[in-house]
Amino acid sequence: MYRVLNDKRIILGITGSIAAYKSVILARLLKKERANIDVVMSDGATKFVTPLTLKAITHELVMSNIYDLQSYLKINHVSVAERADLIVIAPATANTIAKLANGFSDNPVTATVLASRSPIVICPAMDGYMYKNPITMENISKLEDRGFYVLGPETGDLASGLSGEGRMVEPGKILEYIKTTLGHISGDFKGSKIVVSAGGTREKLDPVRHLTNRSSGKMGYALAETARDRGAEVVLVSASKIESPIGVNFIAVESAKDMEEVLVEQCSDADILIMAAAVSDWTPVNVNAQKMKKDFDDSLEIKLVKTTDILERLKTNNKLVKIGFAAETENLVPNARKKMIEKKLDVIAANDVSYPDSGFESENNKIILVDKHGGEEDLGMLTKQEASTKILDKIKTIIKIETKRNG
Repeated sequence: MYRVLNDKRIILGITGSIAAYKSVILARLLKKERANIDVVMSDGATKFVTPLTLKAITHELVMSNIYDLQSYLKINHVSVAERADLIVIAPATANTIAKLANGFSDNPVTATVLASRSPIVICPAMDGYMYKNPITMENISKLEDRGFYVLGPETGDLASGLSGEGRMVEPGKILEYIKTTLGHISGDFKGSKIVVSAGGTREKLDPVRHLTNRSSGKMGYALAETARDRGAEVVLVSASKIESPIGVNFIAVESAKDMEEVLVEQCSDADILIMAAAVSDWTPVNVNAQKMKKDFDDSLEIKLVKTTDILERLKTNNKLVKIGFAAETENLVPNARKKMIEKKLDVIAANDVSYPDSGFESENNKIILVDKHGGEEDLGMLTKQEASTKILDKIKTIIKIETKRNG
């Protein structure tokens, strides 16, 4: 599985807010992604979480006192700053933001930032009135103008007992934002626009009923997240109700017609289309304006008409690298290869949905990748996140072959 944070050096800056307890969760999440973590803490931060807690999680030295000579000789703010791939300050208090905006360097956090040339993400956390204060707004604008990335804050319950804007973004979202930021800097799909479709479309019968399928959208979302982590500009066109991942352009659709219109528009300037959605083949000719009753009839006939085949419509776009999916229960590879040729696809993922714990609504997929150059790659049973990495690796290989052939 592709891990954009693997062996990356992240500096986690923690400042004096009650939200500092969430920094412990963030440190654990970063560690799970195989990042190396240096922690720098302001004195105020140590009142909420201890350096020992962070050291136990990161297995690295934690710098909490800029005047501690013994710690300074082992690791100082300059050496920490020099080796960082990215700095994230979570939480970032109003006081810290003010200091950063005006070049202060009186604690390990501010001193490290001042000595760094790495990307810096700040996650504000403070009372709503403090956040809305024009001075704080001006300081945040200064940092953004200087290239800092600002994530949040969110609206919710605050330490003051009030509710409003000022709550730090949750650790899971901060992790996704860090991955997005690093991917856009060094990912192997940097500069590419990838459009991903996901989920099962819904064809309306009446105000309360629709025709749909079992697609959860999980495969499409995994592909979108992995493409994002690898530096692509990602447009996720989704008929699923799953929450949009951070760092992608999300467009919600419902019907096959909706998806067709959005995909045609988005693919006009895209480099790659990954068609992971399960688009309805049929749609009702008429949609009842009122709920259909069962009072009088023992049976119901619904007249259906074929929907537009989106891949068929896009097959004349020769500049677009196109990847399709074939959910099959038998004759897996022959059926997939036939579809690939008919739709002029570059790669098709043949998905055996008859296999237990695979395909729709599951966390796994059993896939064979078939490409237009005659290749077949059996991925076996993988999680959808793992499969997304393999599919994007295959796309990269196809692009290299085409580039070489075209000189």
